[in-house]
Parts: sequence; C-alpha cells; structure tokens
Amino acid sequence: MLTYIKKHFEESIDTKEQILKDEDLLNLIKKVALEIIKAYKNGNKTLLAGNGGSAADAQHIAGELVSRFYFDRPGLASIALTTDTSILTAIGNDYGYEKVFSRQLEAQGLKGDIFIGISTSGNSVNILKALEICKEKGIISVGLTGKSGGKMNDLCDYCIKVPSNYTPRIQESHILIAHILCAIVEEELFGKGFH
Repeated sequence: MLTYIKKHFEESIDTKEQILKDEDLLNLIKKVALEIIKAYKNGNKTLLAGNGGSAADAQHIAGELVSRFYFDRPGLASIALTTDTSILTAIGNDYGYEKVFSRQLEAQGLKGDIFIGISTSGNSVNILKALEICKEKGIISVGLTGKSGGKMNDLCDYCIKVPSNYTPRIQESHILIAHILCAIVEEELFGKGFH
C-alpha cells in the first residue's frame, strides 16, 4: 500500500515538473494572468464553469477572487456558474444540460469579461457551448484542460493544457495553476506588483 501511495505522489510531482520545464506553457499562464488583470482594471469580471470535480474547482477559484487569497484587499467580481440550483435545473429542464453554462453567459457575460472553462477531457459539451457564446459576445475564453486540449483547443482564446491524460493529475495541476493566477492578480492589483 505504501508503494501505491508513493506512486500517486510521484505521478503528481512528475506532472508539475513537466509544466515547470515547459516555457511556452508558463508564458501562457502569464498571458492569462495579464488578461485577467486587464479585465479587472476595466471593470469586468470572471465567470467560471466545470462539471463534477471541475465544478468544485470553479467555485474554489471564484471564492479566492471574491474573498481573498494571500492578504486582505477589496473583493474581485467572480461568478461560478455551477452554484445556483434553481438556474441550473431551470435551464437543464427547459433547454437541456448542454446549455446550463451558455445560457448563463448569455444573461450575465459582458464583452471584456473572462470565462474560465474547466474540462479535463476538453470535450464537455456544456463548456463547448459556453465557448461559442464567448465568441459571440466578445468574452475572453480560457480553457483548463488535459494533454490534448480536446475540442476546447480550437475554441478557447487561451487553452492551458496540463501534460497528463489522468483526471486526478490534471485536476491537481488545474488548482495549482488557478492559485498562481489568483496570487498574481491579487499582487498586481493590490500589492506591490512584480515589476
């Protein structure tokens, strides 16, 4: 059993080491951070969505932005599109589950907002539908996916692909990347910045 436990730690570390060695991927994370900072400076917001564990990640990230990350500061407008059961069940009932996020973006998304869609496969239909609305409305789209990027690869303005095909390793890296984004945004907007 100890060998099995160690194997999971080793796989997680290996995935993160691959990210650390990938300069293009690191620069992409930096670009996304700068887009989020620009959006907040322009009075826009972030909107996030995912399914299952990725829904929990969407809520986690929104919580870090609205409340605080490393230090006390004004709250940042961020909405997890996974939380309102009345909205989710109304849209699911009236239009189908594939539209639970796109319909909310139609209602609440504005040009210049940032949408972060989380899907380990990159093929979640409700996220793909949301990305189509982003194109229509001028919402900047960021994907957090696995190694291939799936169909999201061609639909996102920025697609951050974790170099793994295993859902747990991908999700562990998604939350690390999201924490890094939150830390950069908070520091640049309310701290001393990195310049």
